[in-house]
Amino acid sequence: MQDAHDPYAALRHRDYGLLLFSNVLASLSAEIQFTVVEWEIFQRTNSYEMLGYGGLAQFLPLLLLALPAGQAADRFSRKYLLIAAHAAMALTSLGLALVSIYDGPVYMMFVFLVLAGVSRALGMPARSSLIPLVVPAEALGNAVTWSSSGWQVALVAGPALGGVFLALADQTAIAYFTTVAGLLVCIGLVATMRPRDAGVASETRSLGSFLAGLRFVWRTELLFAAITLDLFAVLLGGSTSLLPAFATEILRVDKIAFGWLRAAPAIGAFVMAMYLAHRSPLARPGRALLWSVAGFGMATILFGLSDNFYFSFAMLFLVGAFDNISVVIRGTLMQVLTPNDMRGRVAAVNSVFISSTNQLGAFESGIAAEWLTLVGSVVAGGYGTLLVVVLSVLYWPKLRHLEPLHTLKNDEAG
Repeated sequence: MQDAHDPYAALRHRDYGLLLFSNVLASLSAEIQFTVVEWEIFQRTNSYEMLGYGGLAQFLPLLLLALPAGQAADRFSRKYLLIAAHAAMALTSLGLALVSIYDGPVYMMFVFLVLAGVSRALGMPARSSLIPLVVPAEALGNAVTWSSSGWQVALVAGPALGGVFLALADQTAIAYFTTVAGLLVCIGLVATMRPRDAGVASETRSLGSFLAGLRFVWRTELLFAAITLDLFAVLLGGSTSLLPAFATEILRVDKIAFGWLRAAPAIGAFVMAMYLAHRSPLARPGRALLWSVAGFGMATILFGLSDNFYFSFAMLFLVGAFDNISVVIRGTLMQVLTPNDMRGRVAAVNSVFISSTNQLGAFESGIAAEWLTLVGSVVAGGYGTLLVVVLSVLYWPKLRHLEPLHTLKNDEAG
């Protein structure tokens, strides 16, 4: 008789609870910060292009530092690397607060966004590769789902709180100082964790060891297909980076409504994450992945064509719901198929190809909006996402027939 599914398996482990709560609080703090700084940049420059450069400023450190950070996560304490990442983000918030208080030049905001990118590059592989050290193997899928859920909670609350700060506070610095406080609490929570020993990567330090994560992803067809599919979907279909312009010029809503628009994808993602956590594992995850990315593209197109706040909110809700299916499937694949001594480097590759595309996608959207108009940029990106799904079906037929994720083993890398 099949064991009953336990939707709270990962949450029954103390250190996972600490990791989850600290990750949620760190993401909440970062989302408040990013929401406020996006609005501030657009209000000070009135430029789509400058919104794009804000994404580029965060992408470049990820591109340059993610692989070294992944190697560090396989050689040094992942716990202390995560603490260092939280400290770097706290310094980012403090710097933005000082720029805001003293009405410093806009370019200084980009300098601190670069530091935010450094924080992300350092923290992502450490955070992801810590999960298998605080839960047993049988709870990994559940832990990934709850991590996604917690992240979406932060993505819901952060932008909404950012909008409240913008509406009620005379100084955006108040929001930035709030994020500093939140990140200091995160440092304290992580410091109390006692993860299992990860061991040390056995390879000697060399270029081959440095690139091992990239080679592993390249030769693991299922993982490479899932990462590539999501990469191009986020790169082409990203619309949230242009929300300050949509809120101001097309929907004509106030700051609080902007905050809710910014939170709408996360609300959808949270609802979907809760559904996935409480249902049995997906029987056909490959098909679910492909259909979810297609739905992401269609919702992006409809959002771009909308001039109604409520319909736009609904489409952004669907964007987040569909995206969360992809996040959970890809994250579980990465944890299940990757050996423990390579998880930091593989997580770093994932952060380069996926997480960084949020920032690179923001740059692409900002530049495309200058050339294609605001609406044209988003609609074209949505159609591009649908094209990527079709090409993935043709190029990776194995993805359509992916078996349930809990049955996979890391010896299926080939």
